[in-house]
Amino acid sequence: MAEAPKPSSSVKLVLLGEAAVGKSSLVLRFVNNDFQENKEPTIGAAFLTQKCNLPTRTIKFEIWDTAGQERFASLAPMYYRNAQAALVVYDITKPTSLVKARHWVAELQRQASPGIVIALVGNKLDLAGESQGASEDADGEDGGDARKVSTEEAQSYADEESLLFFETSAKTGHNVTEVFTAIANAIPETSLKSARGPGAAGNANRAADEQRVNLSGPRDAGAKDGCAC
Repeated sequence: MAEAPKPSSSVKLVLLGEAAVGKSSLVLRFVNNDFQENKEPTIGAAFLTQKCNLPTRTIKFEIWDTAGQERFASLAPMYYRNAQAALVVYDITKPTSLVKARHWVAELQRQASPGIVIALVGNKLDLAGESQGASEDADGEDGGDARKVSTEEAQSYADEESLLFFETSAKTGHNVTEVFTAIANAIPETSLKSARGPGAAGNANRAADEQRVNLSGPRDAGAKDGCAC
């Protein structure tokens, strides 16, 4: 006898963070398993989808990748409205980006949907790896570490605010799938039930949203039937 199909649920997910921390690169890695060295900045927001297969269900992420430039900050509520999950991204080589990430976390906690799952993501881990592997300079001193935000500092903050926490590299793919898998597993069952059907993840608002969004690439580019979750 054929097994019954796993239930499928849609989850609206938004990415927030300072410009150039690698939000779009994380999405591109997750959706297409690709990386572009000199990616153009996102204008407004981009919309992509990707499925994540869990043991008991399939999660379809409806991903809003928002622009990081300050001039687009006022548009953010339009994208995180009704979101069930958020990735708040910072650059481990840029302390000011963690300050901005804290701002976004606070805003989500004040204004986003109750129970939203928030993941704090420190991106560009590959830069720390390169610096740690560098040889000592001519004076025998350490050549320096590109990392400027310690894992301990970010982990401590994430623990205080009950956030998921990962350090990732969109360039190498390290921990990218793990972030989305952890989010999929953390979405409350009650939220998943409300996400089923044509009204999933705020579909009632999507038509208006998409009229005002400037996509940075083809819609649903590279969306697959499953990911490596």
